Amino acid sequence: MKQTILKVHPDDNVLVALKDIAQGETVAYNGEKFLIQEKIPAKHKFFTRDMEAGDKVIMYGVLVGKTQSFIPTGGLMTTANVKHAADPYEFKPYQYTWSPPDVAKFRGRTFNGYHRTDGRVGTANYWLFIPTVFCENRNLDVIREALHNELGYAVTDKYKQKTHQLLELYRKGEDVATVDLSITESTIPTNRVFKNVDGIKFLNHQGGCGGTREDASVLSKLLSAYADHPNVAGVTILSLGCQNLQTKQLLDDIKQRNPGFDKPMFVFEQQLSQSEEQLITESIRKTFLGLIEVNKLERRPATLDKLVIGVKCGGSDGFSGLSANPAVGYCSDLVVALGGKILLAEFPELCGAEQNLIDRTKEESAARKFIRLMSSYSDAAERAGSGFHMNPSPGNIKDGLITDAIKSTGAAKKGGTSPVEDVLDYTEPVVKPGLNLVCTPGNDVEATTGKAASGATLILFTTGLGTPTGNPVCPTIKVATNSTLTKRMGDIIDIDTGPIIEGDKTIEEMGEEILEYCIKAAGGEVIPKAVLLNQDDFIPWKRGVSL
Repeated sequence: MKQTILKVHPDDNVLVALKDIAQGETVAYNGEKFLIQEKIPAKHKFFTRDMEAGDKVIMYGVLVGKTQSFIPTGGLMTTANVKHAADPYEFKPYQYTWSPPDVAKFRGRTFNGYHRTDGRVGTANYWLFIPTVFCENRNLDVIREALHNELGYAVTDKYKQKTHQLLELYRKGEDVATVDLSITESTIPTNRVFKNVDGIKFLNHQGGCGGTREDASVLSKLLSAYADHPNVAGVTILSLGCQNLQTKQLLDDIKQRNPGFDKPMFVFEQQLSQSEEQLITESIRKTFLGLIEVNKLERRPATLDKLVIGVKCGGSDGFSGLSANPAVGYCSDLVVALGGKILLAEFPELCGAEQNLIDRTKEESAARKFIRLMSSYSDAAERAGSGFHMNPSPGNIKDGLITDAIKSTGAAKKGGTSPVEDVLDYTEPVVKPGLNLVCTPGNDVEATTGKAASGATLILFTTGLGTPTGNPVCPTIKVATNSTLTKRMGDIIDIDTGPIIEGDKTIEEMGEEILEYCIKAAGGEVIPKAVLLNQDDFIPWKRGVSL
């Protein structure tokens, strides 16, 4: 019989319901019996002993909250009776030992990627349009429509067909309220002119002018990171001319980031052009010539140490820390053992896991950098009248993530168990193989935007509630925590880790399956759903308070 409750760590004083448990039901775990005091919805927690006000709530073996009132054994954990709490953290000399997983079945494996002249390998081959200022967004939209439609990058728009059906029925005077609008599902375009160019991407944003000079400087570093990204083959830059972020600053940041930058790059400034039409026409012409050149690049085998995978969670639920996150974490350990790079970010969602990460950090300078970044981020949130404790969203709480420490300690599982090799500030490039911590907000798009800036060429994105998030230059793979979500939102989910909750597969088995998918996605053998949907989300972080 499959278990209905789970204790995550031997020291925990809560149990997790894997199925709904009725009030008055008696459940057993490891020889102990518990009388349930009220309905425990699946994904939520109940207490294994009587709790007095002020008692510590332990989950994942660490402090995740404190009780606010008496709670009997079998009582439900709620936002009313438990508030966020986490232990303080400090630097301790490195003494961590790690036993890497067995990677024998992956030794010698390769993926077909795009080899860049600096030795990095892309999992895709994109042409990128970058505006230095929001004033150019409209021009980018015009160019996008022209190039996507004519060069075969526009996904067949079934919604235009549905709208056309409604219009025709309306013109005929028919009732459109309940008409069947089902049509043949859209497919991947097969009429691409440039077979070796995986897409033409556009980084529309709201920055570049106004705000502070620091905003423009941070944006410049972000945009330069995208221009230099291993998945980017060429770049077209559109500038207005008078904005804070001057083209020269962006070009200087690109060269500073990569002195050997040699990708085709075209720059157009609207205030120096004859007209809008001339600007758009010439940018299309030059880009077309660039596409001819980068289309000559072909995928070639690369060893798995060339993988750079960002790990992220969003729309998390009470199963995230039990299924998808630890399975992705095992995949992370496999990649590290094979010599690849893993990027774990979302600093507001590492609250409560800090000491574990500090204890695993090899270099004292990196550990102290992590402490400084976490402390300053937390302090800024507090000064703004917020705090990491306010991170869980209503959806998180509804599905069992009652405190930020519960959410965060489960979120940290995505990074696996390997030592921390380096700590990167926002937009800093990853250099060292192994697990790297990257300072970003927890916000889904701001975090994925930052991971790609640090060099992630694939992103594993776990979700329990469902989210369509993607990235313009980094294929984003959605990993569901439960099978119900996969069935309901299968059009955005790539991998289902629900079998872990059902007891049909182990975390290790799912972790290996996730790596197999990553190898195929890196080589272009499978295309993640977010890529198929052109889900190109991009939000620069202004270094303000964002949870």
